[in-house]
Amino acid sequence: MKILVVDDEHNIVDILKVNLEREGYTVIAAYDGIQALEVAESQKPDLILLDCMLPKMDGFDVCRRLRQKTNIPILMLTAKSEEIDKVLGLELGADDYITKPFSVREVLARVKAQLRRLTFNESTQEDQDKVLSFGELEIDIDKYEIRFAGKVIELTLREFELVLFLARNKGQVFSREALLEKVWGYEYFGDVRTVDVTVRRTREKLEPDQQNYRYLLTKRGVGYYFESN
Repeated sequence: MKILVVDDEHNIVDILKVNLEREGYTVIAAYDGIQALEVAESQKPDLILLDCMLPKMDGFDVCRRLRQKTNIPILMLTAKSEEIDKVLGLELGADDYITKPFSVREVLARVKAQLRRLTFNESTQEDQDKVLSFGELEIDIDKYEIRFAGKVIELTLREFELVLFLARNKGQVFSREALLEKVWGYEYFGDVRTVDVTVRRTREKLEPDQQNYRYLLTKRGVGYYFESN
């Protein structure tokens, strides 16, 4: 697995590089927003650790531009603790965020979780249908693709995993904490707001009627579940 680390602080890049390489990852680096886009395009990393505060182009703009071209996991690093900055990163398509100062252990745990593609179904994938159909909605597992009335809906990998997990457990309500464990792959480091923002962003793309949800439903005070009304 190849990881792109983007931060203008060289010491942070060096620390992350040493520890990630110790875990067996290949690490490439960029130190400003423009370079990050160029390296991402040429090197095709499997995951990006992206700082928010960058010279030439900030991390939010980098994230937005990357999401126009790729669905690879983006984990944002930010020194800002304000709620609006965290939510903005998620709204722009980041899969998760870590607030500085962070521990190396936390970063490694998040990276491993993000790269654990569809771990919740790996053991039984051979026995599962390759396309799940719910009326006009189709979930194509091989293509990592969701279609509505034949039209492809552009989702990030994490959004796709969320819908697939809930669809495979149709009707079962999952708390935010349970979804962090089952879909994101961790519980201790997770922030339940990540789940809420991802659900909201997915609904904006998936639901044909924003006033009357048909697929991703909320059980008030409990969590989320999938239905096909």
